Amino acid sequence: MIKGRPVVILLVEDDLAHAEIVRRNLKDFRVANRIVHVEDGQAALDYLFRRGVFTDPNANPRPDLVLLDLRLPKVDGLEVLKRIKADEVLKKIPTVVLTTSNAESDILNAYENGAGSYLAKPVDFEKFAKLLESFGFYWLAWNRYPE
Repeated sequence: MIKGRPVVILLVEDDLAHAEIVRRNLKDFRVANRIVHVEDGQAALDYLFRRGVFTDPNANPRPDLVLLDLRLPKVDGLEVLKRIKADEVLKKIPTVVLTTSNAESDILNAYENGAGSYLAKPVDFEKFAKLLESFGFYWLAWNRYPE
């Protein structure tokens, strides 16, 4: 929680099964949070920049954390990351890459473009759940966010 309000997490994930695993594990973590899920990079940018169906700031609050897949339809995750970090307001939002890629070039590109962390999704469900549990403790319980 941030000053008595839920942590808003923008989950940018095109794989619905992966999105559900993330949602369930963070819910099971029992942290008061709100997960906003979008399925492509363009929808992520629209949400972040409050365009289209996301113009109402009360219904679509700025996220406190972005969970970003790299392989996305419409706009690639790396491009979404670049645009977040190029914006004076959005660049302060911690952005965690959560993707299936273990490629060194993806890891390097993510960090060079401002990722706060890079997590490769394990193929094994139990390992994925364990990763999300550790993620939850760090980002949702221990990490501190600016006011």
